[in-house]
Amino acid sequence: MMTSAAQLASVGDAAALRALIGAGALVSKWLTVDQHTVDRFADATGDHQWIHVDPERAQRESPFGGPVAHGFLTLSLIPGLLGKTITFQQRMGVNYGLNRVRFVSPVLVGSSLRARFAVESVTDVNNDGVEVVWNVTVERESSERPVCVAEFITRHYF
Repeated sequence: MMTSAAQLASVGDAAALRALIGAGALVSKWLTVDQHTVDRFADATGDHQWIHVDPERAQRESPFGGPVAHGFLTLSLIPGLLGKTITFQQRMGVNYGLNRVRFVSPVLVGSSLRARFAVESVTDVNNDGVEVVWNVTVERESSERPVCVAEFITRHYF
């Protein structure tokens, strides 16, 4: 089963999260990564490598044919894409980390991305919370190969 982002999933308790285990991927809407976003990320992180922030040089010299987004920019989009895919009715939710991340292919500036979120596991944690391991695949429109795959961990307190 694949749930469209237009049918925003709603989660109000741990049981609803557990019901997502094996239920298929929840899919976000497309998000375009533009040069302004890449430049702002470069400013925030101090990573001004020319393959990201110099479109003319990247077009001339990069093996990608133009500027590419930082891998960590792609990774940082995951929580926001999750938040636009699922509505949580909770006291609090936190990003807890990542078990595994791979940047499988580049994100050319101007690309549209979306993410597929599949719940791998839901485990009880202290203070009436649950820890969720999400298998995340970030896809680039018109590409068969994903740009990023990750095990993303969140904690939710209802």
